[in-house]
Amino acid sequence: QVQFVESGGGLVQPGGSLNLSCSVTGIDFSSYTMAWSRRQAPGKERDWVATITRVGITNYVESVKGRFTASRDNTKNMVYLQMNSLKPEDTAVYYCEVPGMFNTWGQGTQVTVSS
Repeated sequence: QVQFVESGGGLVQPGGSLNLSCSVTGIDFSSYTMAWSRRQAPGKERDWVATITRVGITNYVESVKGRFTASRDNTKNMVYLQMNSLKPEDTAVYYCEVPGMFNTWGQGTQVTVSS
C-alpha cells in the first residue's frame, strides 16, 4: 500500500525559502513520475504545482516557474520541492502524489507565507 509522508513546511516571510520533502513507501518509487500539488484553502480542490519524471525531467505550473524546483532521490524514495521567493499566495497545504494513480494522499505539510 502506497504511503506518502510530507514534511518541511512552516511559517516563512514573503521572499523566504522552504524545502519540502516527501517520503514514499509501498511502491517501486523509481518507476513512477511524481508530482506536488497544493490545497490553498479548506474545501478547495488540490492544484497541480510540479511534476518530476522518473529520470528527473520537471514541469511546473506557470505561477511557480523560476521559484520552485522539484527533485528526487531514487535511492532514498524521496521527492523534494525547493521553494524560493515565496509569496503569500503560495500559502497552502502541500502534497506529494503519483499523478493519476492510487487515489491516496498523505497528510500534507502546511506552508504559510506571511509577514
